[in-house]
Amino acid sequence: MDAEPVPLVLLQSLELESVRRGRAKPMSGVMKRMGMIFRAKANKALDRAEDPRETLDYSYQKQLELLQKVRRGVADVATSRKRLELQLNQLQSQSSKLEDQGRKALALGREDLAREALSRRAALQQQVTDLETQHATLQGEEEKLTLAAQRLQAKVDAFRTKKETIKATYTAAQAQTRIGEAFSGISEEMGDVGLAIQRAEDKTAQMQARAGAIDELLASGALDDPTGMHKDDIQAELDRLSGGTDVELELQRMKAELAGGTTAGQQAIEGGTGQGQAQAQPQQQDTPRFDKQ
Repeated sequence: MDAEPVPLVLLQSLELESVRRGRAKPMSGVMKRMGMIFRAKANKALDRAEDPRETLDYSYQKQLELLQKVRRGVADVATSRKRLELQLNQLQSQSSKLEDQGRKALALGREDLAREALSRRAALQQQVTDLETQHATLQGEEEKLTLAAQRLQAKVDAFRTKKETIKATYTAAQAQTRIGEAFSGISEEMGDVGLAIQRAEDKTAQMQARAGAIDELLASGALDDPTGMHKDDIQAELDRLSGGTDVELELQRMKAELAGGTTAGQQAIEGGTGQGQAQAQPQQQDTPRFDKQ
């Protein structure tokens, strides 16, 4: 069993305590080495756990969030610009109204009222000038943000296409790798199946060898069959010879029967011919003979 690793914080505290008491020098080399090993192990673990498809999806999600922020910025700037336009319209309306009031005051001979109206109109014109400057600035920012949003939208669309292509390629390569590993038997699942098949074949061969050995021992008489069904080698040989003798005897009997049947038929045919000749001879004897005188 491996020894439990010492925590890094504990080593650092021990090192500082030893340095403070003057019992040891700083273990800077050891700590750097341990830090490098820790970072290497962590990097390997992260690389094993990382899925490129998940990373691409996460990057695409972040780009969509950034694009959404840019769009909200464009909308906020457009809203501010529209508010300035409304204020400008109101100030211009007030300026026109003050100008009309000044003209009416001059027409009525009230120069003081006309001067007051023009003074107010001049103050409004300064505000209008400031608002127009801000409006132009906001309009420029809005155009820049709109252009940036369009470019970012194009980049996001291109990244999405590339992302899906990379994901499809990675999935196909992963499937092809798994199929190749399955065919070659080096995958974990197929490796377990191959080991199970190998164990089954080994056990089957072992059982076959054991069964053959037991049959040989029973046949040689080294082992006794308590059921009495198994015969020794002498009895087996006698049974084989007697079986062959019975077959030969049966074959001879069948040949004899066939030969006997053929002889009886020939005798029957010959007997029928002799009787016909015997009957013909008496008929010839019964015929009267006439002697010449």
